[in-house]
Amino acid sequence: MKKEPIAFFIPTLDGGGAERAVVNLLKGMVERDILLDLVLASAKGPYLSQIPKQVRLFNLEAGRVIKAILPLSLYLRQNRPQMLISQMCHANVIALIARDLARTNTPLIAVEQANLSNSKSHLMRANLVPPLMKWLYPRAEAIVGVSQGVIDDLEMQFGFQKEKLSVIYNPVVDSDLIAKAKAPVNHPWFQEGSPPVFLAVGRLTEQKDFLTLIKAFAILRKQVQARLVILGEGELRIELETLINTLGIAEDVSLPGFLENPYAYMNKATAFVLSSRWEGLPTVLIEAMACGCPVIATDCPSGPNEILEAGKYGILIPMGNPESLSKAMLQILETPVNRDILIQRAMHFSREQSVSKYLALLDR
Repeated sequence: MKKEPIAFFIPTLDGGGAERAVVNLLKGMVERDILLDLVLASAKGPYLSQIPKQVRLFNLEAGRVIKAILPLSLYLRQNRPQMLISQMCHANVIALIARDLARTNTPLIAVEQANLSNSKSHLMRANLVPPLMKWLYPRAEAIVGVSQGVIDDLEMQFGFQKEKLSVIYNPVVDSDLIAKAKAPVNHPWFQEGSPPVFLAVGRLTEQKDFLTLIKAFAILRKQVQARLVILGEGELRIELETLINTLGIAEDVSLPGFLENPYAYMNKATAFVLSSRWEGLPTVLIEAMACGCPVIATDCPSGPNEILEAGKYGILIPMGNPESLSKAMLQILETPVNRDILIQRAMHFSREQSVSKYLALLDR
């Protein structure tokens, strides 16, 4: 085993799918006795407490990720990692510039988490990022997409060489997840004999489209007794709460905020709903399946169709359609689901498989 570390670079450890993926990769590589560095533009976020103690943490204290260029360059010169794995388009651009400034030959893997054609106006904060991606990404030794849909989109937009492109699913399922799923839930709605509970998990942002979910639940609530829990925090909280009150369903909708362990909720929910307008590879959908929870998902670009194999493992619905979503929710209540089959499918997205594929890229 080489003495040089494998380094990961990501802006923060805020509560998103990319951040969870990095933490899970670190845990998986620690199990293989690999030296690891985690480099953060700012050391903040709820996942900081989950970093394995064997991992060296470098806080660049940069604030915004664009200010991380020089401190990241200095880290590369001083520590000479055997590989740098960066995450998310704007951070990937910064990492490639920093490596050029450092004048090191550190191999760099740029990991793309989102379907950019659909997310660029929201997630790519400046018009400068796409041309920088087209210019800089070919300098990476490998470009990884977290789903085939993400890779197809990169090919369509930028025409990158196929030899540099790889699909590696995010590491989602591991023994920690399964153990946490068995933890008790203190929320009163999850007691035995209570009405069915639909669950959603994600940031309260336009991307997740919880407005459509709330409208769909209001339609369902006129037909059957049920409840809705949305775990997450974000800038649309007030707008969502206003809609809930306007529709008169406040007694049956709960927004508890971000929770460290959503898996216990997934384990006990009647069904999980992903209402997103776009994704890369929706981690929460896989997590819910790993907990044996029946799932409904929008057929958004990209990931749900891939994960559910065109509806084999869950219900796929059109985006932004409350009527279709409410019908799917009613269908879930009326149709038994084999939870064991969902768990088996989720294991295709295990931590072990993802770690092995990243290490194979290093060897290549």
